[in-house]
Amino acid sequence: MTFLEFVLLLLVLYYVIYVVLWIVLDCNVALWYKSRFGVSLSTMRGQVVWITGASSGIGRALAVSLARHGVRLVLSARRQEQLEQVQDECLQVARGLLAQKDVLILPMDMLQLDKHQSALYSVLNHFERLDVLVNNAGRSQRANWTDIEIQVDRELFELDVFAVVHLSRLVVRYFLEQNGGRGHIAATSSIAGFSPVPFSATYCAAKHALNAYLMALKTELRKLDVTIFAPGPIATDFLLEAFTGAQGGKVGQSTANQKRLTAERCGELFAVALANKMDLTWCGLFPVNLMAYCARNATLTKILGQYMTEKTLNKIREGKL
Repeated sequence: MTFLEFVLLLLVLYYVIYVVLWIVLDCNVALWYKSRFGVSLSTMRGQVVWITGASSGIGRALAVSLARHGVRLVLSARRQEQLEQVQDECLQVARGLLAQKDVLILPMDMLQLDKHQSALYSVLNHFERLDVLVNNAGRSQRANWTDIEIQVDRELFELDVFAVVHLSRLVVRYFLEQNGGRGHIAATSSIAGFSPVPFSATYCAAKHALNAYLMALKTELRKLDVTIFAPGPIATDFLLEAFTGAQGGKVGQSTANQKRLTAERCGELFAVALANKMDLTWCGLFPVNLMAYCARNATLTKILGQYMTEKTLNKIREGKL
């Protein structure tokens, strides 16, 4: 075997192994590697992390994962009673690493932009610092492209994009004034933010827009850490509140008995991405992970499009395949 043949063999083996990992892992390879060999979550102990949409689902799971390692938390959402339950859970798993004052409940409605600044002041008055903002609040959608009312487009963008951008700008200004531009902005995006799926046109567009906003932010402020975490289908109750095509409509659908990654696993992976200050990561059960990789490659995207019908893609995102 010549040297060139040996190099080609190694290259082929490398890509074969990589494809196998795409299939068997529940997240991208870099995130899996960091979860095994990267920075430990314990390095975040004592930091202050503000999580919006923390009353359930991914936000709750992320809060619990961070609390387990002594990370101080600000929990925000509209539902105070659920936030109190999450606070209790965080204190239990912390096993003495956190006191009640270390898990602040801060009820807020993300759509009330005029209250974002006072909410930030509340965080700073309580902890005297903020290290990480995690923009997790948002809603999904299920609707035919042609049936979506323009007001639904506006309302979804207001919540999933503009409210996130508004709060993030306030926090980034704080980072610039107090820390010389050092800080960490994170957001729960979606694989739909770079791999569009059927029957969620507005949601896909909103996540694409959010990704672009955050990548532009990172381009402008190099000292700032920006994390875009993009889950695939996750076992949460998010479809209960998801937009439809009609204004005021809600899907009201349960995700029980569907093929979805657990919220707990998603929260663990999100926490790893934060601790390791990763820029873009994703998670999801096969074939979601493989699809995400294909979506990042233009050639593979075209190939995938030829073999994946609308019905097949929809079954995958609904956990039926």
